[in-house]
Amino acid sequence: MNLLKLIQKEHSKTTASKIVEYVGSDPARFRLLVSILLKGPYQVTQRAAWPISYCVQYHPQLIKGHLKKLIDFSEISGAHVAVKRNTIRLLQFVAIPRNLQGKVFDFCFRCLANPREPIAVRVFSMTVLSNLAKENPELKNEIIPLIEDQLPFASAGFRSRGTRVLKELKR
Repeated sequence: MNLLKLIQKEHSKTTASKIVEYVGSDPARFRLLVSILLKGPYQVTQRAAWPISYCVQYHPQLIKGHLKKLIDFSEISGAHVAVKRNTIRLLQFVAIPRNLQGKVFDFCFRCLANPREPIAVRVFSMTVLSNLAKENPELKNEIIPLIEDQLPFASAGFRSRGTRVLKELKR
C-alpha cells in the first residue's frame, strides 16, 4: 500500500481506518507515516495526523522514538491545528517519558490556557495534564485553578471534561 497516495486521495474516516489497519503494530510502517506527516505539504500533514493518533491509541509502543519530534512539530507556529489536536490526543494514551514531561506539561498548559485554541485541543490538554499530575502531584496546584477559572465560560464539552478532571485531581 502506498501511504502517501492514499493520504493524498481523500480525507475521510474510511481512509484513516484503512491506514490504521495497514500500519497495525508495525514500527516501520508507523515510522513511514510519521515521516509523511513531518515532510508535508500542509494538506498531507493534516491528513496524516488523524491516523497517527489512532495508531498510538491502539499500539502505544509505536510512539517510542517519535514523541519529541511530533511535539516539536506541533509547537511550530503555523502547524495545522489537526497536528496539534491529534498529537495532544495521542498523549492521553501513552506514558510520557520523564525527560519529556516538562515539555509536554508546558505545551498542554499553554494550549489549555489559550481561549483561542479549539475546544478539542483544550479538552485533550486537560486530560494529559491530569495524567501528568498523577505522577507529579505538585502540578495539581497549577492545573486546578486554570480549569476552575474557565468552567463558568466554557462549552458543554469542556465543562463535562473539566468537572471530571477536577474530581480526579482533587482526590
